[in-house]
Amino acid sequence: MSLRFANKVAIVTGAGCIGPGWGNGRAMAVRLAEEGAKVFAVDRNLEHLQETLARAGLHQNAIETHACDVTDSSQVAAMVARCVATFGTVDILINNVGGSAAGGPVEMSEEVWDGQIDSNLKSVFLTCKHALPVMVAKKSGAIVNIASTSGLRFTGAFQVAYAATKAGVIQLSRVVAVQHAPDGIRVNTVVPGQLHTPMVEARLSRQRAGGDTSALLAERQKRIPLGFMGDGRDTASAALYLASDEARFITGTELIVDGGMIARCD
Repeated sequence: MSLRFANKVAIVTGAGCIGPGWGNGRAMAVRLAEEGAKVFAVDRNLEHLQETLARAGLHQNAIETHACDVTDSSQVAAMVARCVATFGTVDILINNVGGSAAGGPVEMSEEVWDGQIDSNLKSVFLTCKHALPVMVAKKSGAIVNIASTSGLRFTGAFQVAYAATKAGVIQLSRVVAVQHAPDGIRVNTVVPGQLHTPMVEARLSRQRAGGDTSALLAERQKRIPLGFMGDGRDTASAALYLASDEARFITGTELIVDGGMIARCD
């Protein structure tokens, strides 16, 4: 394992997971710690971070956990300040909080719409708002935002708020990338497709009596040209590349991680 993030400090939001397995945030936090970073692992529920620490094994001492609702500006400001107090700076910010809700404009309540805006988009705005000044002051930094292929095209589910907010994350990233390029800060987006993560498993289990998700997972897999579903580790590989010095000339763009799904015409 390389130490390409030695002497780097990374904030990872949504670093826990609602169940066992490799969620996106959990995988990114563990991989960063394995590759030498000091990781400020953030989640709304500290219990969700316990498996993250366990999976980090010998590297868990490099991870500091912190509870934060990233839709609350005062909590986000305190979170960033705590990271700086603990580790001295912020070199990398990975925004991973979010989730989907079913429905179009008619079926979806305004409350659900507003919640999706807050969770999926406002959270990215707020963490950038409070972390960017730290990066600007030292003229360096890398931000990686996690979107979804639903933000690029219709992928089979009527989730109007999720699609709109993930498209918003992509465009927010592009604009912030251009604005802060003179400050030595790169901003990119990872766009995962239909992965098999604990969050997906939990959501699909609610759609089937008895929680049997095998048929739904098989339907999802059929959409993927490579013939298998990735998981949070695939998102992590893409995010770590974009956060690393290997991507020093890459900013304002997207890396799609979907097994070829949206390249298909059908």
